Amino acid sequence: MPVYRLAPSSNTVIIAEGIRKGDRRALARGITLVESARADHREQAQSLLADLAGDRAHSTRIGLSGTPGVGKSTFIERFGAEMTGRGHRLAVLAVDPSSTVTGGSILGDKTRMDTLARNPAAFIRPSPSGGSLGGVARRSRETIALCEAAGFDMVIVETVGVGQSEIAVSRMTDIFVLLLTPAGGDELQGVKRGIMEIADLIVVNKADGDLKATAQRTRADYAAALRLMRRRNGDAEGFPQAVTASSIEGNGVAAVADLIARLADARRASGFLASARQEQAVTWLEHALETRLQDVFEQAVPKEALSSVHEAVRQGDVLPEAGAERLIELYRDAMRKG
Repeated sequence: MPVYRLAPSSNTVIIAEGIRKGDRRALARGITLVESARADHREQAQSLLADLAGDRAHSTRIGLSGTPGVGKSTFIERFGAEMTGRGHRLAVLAVDPSSTVTGGSILGDKTRMDTLARNPAAFIRPSPSGGSLGGVARRSRETIALCEAAGFDMVIVETVGVGQSEIAVSRMTDIFVLLLTPAGGDELQGVKRGIMEIADLIVVNKADGDLKATAQRTRADYAAALRLMRRRNGDAEGFPQAVTASSIEGNGVAAVADLIARLADARRASGFLASARQEQAVTWLEHALETRLQDVFEQAVPKEALSSVHEAVRQGDVLPEAGAERLIELYRDAMRKG
């Protein structure tokens, strides 16, 4: 089967060469292209990604999420210092909630990771979620590919909140880390089973000061809960597991880094990682197809007709299913006339 590629433009060739050399400005320009909704930018982005397809570093992709106030940014900054100190190049894709006014990021993770942002071996890119379900930016997968092409061998995808976001990020990363705060047994009941089932490593953060003893008890509670979960194929012995850490004092962060490396090595050796990456590629295809079909549909159906059906559903004059059928009819009519 032939591989379809768009011819590279002079602009994308320049950006691609810069990315291969590890130029941060070129990487930022490339990410801006893949995040853009403009048709000409989307075409350039696809050309850029095709050009860089064979230049990706052998990376470890880490998904990280946690409850509000758990200290994700502080943990990532401490963890990033540990990993770059070990010789890794780290990219952090911090997916922020989108402003309802401007559509841009509203949390500003880059400003909260000031030290890591100045680290020459690290790259931080805050991206607005754009209202995407699960709090994962619409083009996160493509951004990961660009970071890998720039030579980053470790990529962290930090997601918004907890809930559906864990499912979304687990489908594009190799290892999923869930950060939680020290809490009692009642709070443990509030953690959904689905989240526990996809977590490879639970880190009870803020294990310092007056909260140290509570953190140890919380870790024990989660460890007991994880023992009820079935071990996944490709996992190293003892995974998934729960540990404690202190982002402020740095205690436990090196141990977390060791555990992630151990699990990644085990999954590579067993073939689990390669298989998972293949399934992720198929999921990526399905997501890209869904996104593209939505774009094609919106381009084909007249905006006034689309607005009319939306308003009829909003007013209760038309049921949602009937409205969907009407929109499909409008799309088919547009295709026949086209």
